[in-house]
Amino acid sequence: MDYTIATIAPIVLLPFFAFVINAFIVKKFTNLAVAISTGAIFVSFLFALRIFLDFMNVYSVGYYIHKTFTWFDLSAGSHIFKVNMGIYIDNMTSVMLLMVTGAATLIHVFSTWYMHDDPRFGRFFVYLSLFTSAMLGLVLSDNLLSVFIFWEIMGFCSYSLIGFYYEKEGAGNASMKAFMTTRVGDVFFLLGILAIWSVVGSASFVDIYNAIAAGKFSNMYALGIPLATFAAFSVFMGTMGKSAQVPLQVWLPDAMWGPTPCSALIHAATMVAAGVYLSLRMYPLMELGHLLPFIALIGGITAFGAATIALVQTDIKAVLAYSTISQLGYMVIGIGVGSYNAAFMHLITHAVFKACLFLSAGSVIHSIHCQEMPQMGGLRKKLPYTFFAMLLCCFAIAGVPFFSGFVSKDRILGDALVMAFSNPIYIPVAILGFGGAFLTAFYMFRMLFLTFFGDPRDHHIYDHAHNEHLGWNSNIPLLILAVFTLGLFYSGSFTGQGEVNLFGSKNEWFSTLIHKPDIASLHHFAEFQSEDFGAVDTRDKLDLPKATYDENHGMSEEEAHHVHQIHHVGAIASIIIAFSGIFLAFSMYVKKSINPGWWTETFAAWTRALKGKYYFDDLYVGKIIQKGLIPFNNLLANFDMGIYDKYAVDGWAAINRFAYTVSRWFDNNVIDSGMVDGTGASVRFMNVILRTIQSGKIQLYFMVLIFVLASYVLTLRF
Repeated sequence: MDYTIATIAPIVLLPFFAFVINAFIVKKFTNLAVAISTGAIFVSFLFALRIFLDFMNVYSVGYYIHKTFTWFDLSAGSHIFKVNMGIYIDNMTSVMLLMVTGAATLIHVFSTWYMHDDPRFGRFFVYLSLFTSAMLGLVLSDNLLSVFIFWEIMGFCSYSLIGFYYEKEGAGNASMKAFMTTRVGDVFFLLGILAIWSVVGSASFVDIYNAIAAGKFSNMYALGIPLATFAAFSVFMGTMGKSAQVPLQVWLPDAMWGPTPCSALIHAATMVAAGVYLSLRMYPLMELGHLLPFIALIGGITAFGAATIALVQTDIKAVLAYSTISQLGYMVIGIGVGSYNAAFMHLITHAVFKACLFLSAGSVIHSIHCQEMPQMGGLRKKLPYTFFAMLLCCFAIAGVPFFSGFVSKDRILGDALVMAFSNPIYIPVAILGFGGAFLTAFYMFRMLFLTFFGDPRDHHIYDHAHNEHLGWNSNIPLLILAVFTLGLFYSGSFTGQGEVNLFGSKNEWFSTLIHKPDIASLHHFAEFQSEDFGAVDTRDKLDLPKATYDENHGMSEEEAHHVHQIHHVGAIASIIIAFSGIFLAFSMYVKKSINPGWWTETFAAWTRALKGKYYFDDLYVGKIIQKGLIPFNNLLANFDMGIYDKYAVDGWAAINRFAYTVSRWFDNNVIDSGMVDGTGASVRFMNVILRTIQSGKIQLYFMVLIFVLASYVLTLRF
């Protein structure tokens, strides 16, 4: 496949053009607008699938496509200031494109059923098209500046979709909360871009990798700390905001005010995945800035803390929201412990099973018009397809063997355990990670059992629930996503550990394609910078060595054996933990041999803290905003009105009025009366004198002559 503008641009432009067209026709031709949006993202999926197959079957690990064009050029003489934009496609990009377009296509299809009776049915798809286009643009971007542009477009779309039901006060507050919270991370992200630009002179990934390999960040400082650390921290703050990491996680649970399909898109394939994807792209800078232990600790706290809050949630979407925060924490742990491949794999596997979980929750809500799990029960008989899909997804997220969540999360926890054995600073990370895994299995099956098992707790809701029938746009998208929760699609084996291998180790395609970038190996980016955006590739692809799977991942036999042993211990612990959590949930909510109320009464203070979400909202709203920012804002307002306006603005007006009075008097009395009018009077006076003297009468001339002569004689005499 030759990569030109005709084979790459449609991936982003098709949904974008769908957004532009539908913005004009959606009111009159709603069904056509929906068809255009859905068709556009499906065609983007086909282009992405072709790229994915191309990279998986042909190219080596080190191969990448980098095409640029000049966005604007402000160079003058010897001063060069030119900003390029372009696309960057490597193995990770190809997998990410497939996931985003595939999940977005199924979400679009499901939305045609779920949102059909909504009065703003068409407008919803207008937002979806722009949202998916922005995410695809971010994935394809070759530099941080264009990433930031698409990043902000997604922020606007999330604001619009979360506040979609704007007539509800809670939806408006939630959209504003999401917008403002993520702005905190975005400001730091922008600072990170500026810091990188100050060193590299560019924001391109290729140029940044070259600068890191060349040691340009050495001996560079900002605010007394190494510039690499400052830039890495600032960029990671962007991830913390977008991917809802502690302490910027508060916006994501409130995002549930949006329609459920938009929750599936935000929480699975697009917005929250963008933050983790950014950190993976900038992993060499994170490593160079020695930020990985901090990243791992943030991920561990987020994973465990969000899992504990999910224990007490009764809204089915709220449970999934906190599970999203927790699973994002595991991805961040993976980055922090150097488990690059597993972190990205968990991003992909989570996108699949979390999209399916949200769509399944949407199917339940659409059927019974209720989100509270204590009012549900027994729904597996009325919603068999939804139950089957959610069951497989719960297995996946809980880390049950043979499912994708086990493959990806087990590898993250295994690497966390390896790091804990070598560095004590990672011990809390490993403990928090394994503890969160137990809680995940418990609260997910608590949700499943409360929703689908037992007798109906509200017979009115149950009796009015719709019986589920197989439909192309209602439950087929769920079932397709559910199939891809199986671990063999990612690991090539049933367990991910290689004990039960399906196709052979050579089919470990994910580990073959995705490799952790090593700072020492970044020099190859200097060999081939970029090509013109409209040109066909000039490199000979046939001469490139094809990627092969390395079971030792570049380690010596002794090191690999040690790591494999620890990973096996971690895998066994993960399995025990997963089944223990499931068994505990089964005992509480199906067999009812354990009373959940005893736990809430015994740990009443902790339960209150969990229901209060650890009081982060109270801290931010009640303390920081109401008692800090609002009084400070009032102080600034008083200063503005009472001092600046009164003295600087109004006082300057008084000075101007005084100056005007003085200048007017001077103008009237000195300039006009003295200089202008006085000049005229003096001219008239001289005219009278000259006119008198030069009268033309000879007698006057003789008198003047006699007067002059007399004066002369008198002068001589005396």
